[in-house]
Amino acid sequence: MKIGMIGLGKMGGNMTERLIRGGHQVVAFDRSQEAVAATVQRGASAAKSLQNLVSQLSAPRAVWVMVPSGAPTDSTVTELLSLLSPGDIIIDGGNSRYTDSIRHAKEAEAKQIQFLDAGTSGGIWGLKEGYCLMIGGPRSAFDTVEPIFKTLAPPDGYLYAGAAGAGHFVKMVHNGIEYGMLQAYGEGFEILEKSDYKLDLQAIAHLWNRGSVIRSWLLELAELAFGREAHLESVRGYVEDSGEGRWTVQQAIDENVPAPVLTLSLIARLASRQQESFSAKVIAALRNEFGGHAVQKK
Repeated sequence: MKIGMIGLGKMGGNMTERLIRGGHQVVAFDRSQEAVAATVQRGASAAKSLQNLVSQLSAPRAVWVMVPSGAPTDSTVTELLSLLSPGDIIIDGGNSRYTDSIRHAKEAEAKQIQFLDAGTSGGIWGLKEGYCLMIGGPRSAFDTVEPIFKTLAPPDGYLYAGAAGAGHFVKMVHNGIEYGMLQAYGEGFEILEKSDYKLDLQAIAHLWNRGSVIRSWLLELAELAFGREAHLESVRGYVEDSGEGRWTVQQAIDENVPAPVLTLSLIARLASRQQESFSAKVIAALRNEFGGHAVQKK
C-alpha cells in the first residue's frame, strides 16, 4: 500500500522503516527536516507539509498520525479533515485518550472520512520485533488498511477491538497493567539489592526467565539493564508517566472497579519525582509534637 506517515520520532521513524521493508510506499512528514531526511535515506518520500503529503497520495488515501497525544494530535487531525476527501482514512497510532478518539471519529464521520484509533505497543524494539496493535473504528476501514497492520505487527500481533475508541481503550488498560508489573519488578529487585547477600541481579533476572512463573519480556530487559550497570549507578530514580496509567485508574474509579495495584503503582511514580516529600515533613513534625519523637534537621 501507499500511506502517509506524520510524526517521525522514535516510534514513527521505526514504523516507517518497517513498512518500507515490508514493501509499502511511505510519504513522510515531520516538523523536523532532519527526521524527514533520515526516512528518505531509508526509502520514504518526503512531504513538505500536510497538504503536500495528501497531494502525493491517491484516493482512498490512508494517513497514519504518530504525534504526541492531546493538542498536537487534535491540531493534526483537524488539519487533515480539511485536506482529505470522503472515503479517506486517518489512523491515530499515538497514545491518545480513548474519549478523544471517539470525538475525532465523530468529527471525521461528519465529513465522510473514516477514523481508526490504533493503540501501539512495542517501543524502540518494534522495528525488530514488530508492534502489538489494538485497533478501533469502522470495520470497513480496518479491512482496507489491514495490510499495513499485518506488516507492522508480529504474527497474531494485531486485533480489531471494536467501535471507535476501542483500540485506545484497550491500550490504556494495557499501560495501566504495565505500571503494576514494572512496580512489582522494581520492588522485588530492591529487596534483593538491599539484602546482606552479594547477589548478582543480572544472573537472577536471567534465571527467572528460565521456566519461572514471573518470566517476561520486561524481565529480559531487566537482565540487559543490570548487564550494563550492576546496580544502575547512573540512573536516577525519577519515573515519568505518559498519562495512560492515570486514565486507567480514573476509569477504574468511574466503573467502581477496585484496582489497588495499578493505583499504587501510579502513586509510586509520583513519589519518585519528589526531592523531599512535604507530607513526610508534616508527619515528622507531628510525631515530634505529640510524642516528642526526634526530628532530623537539615
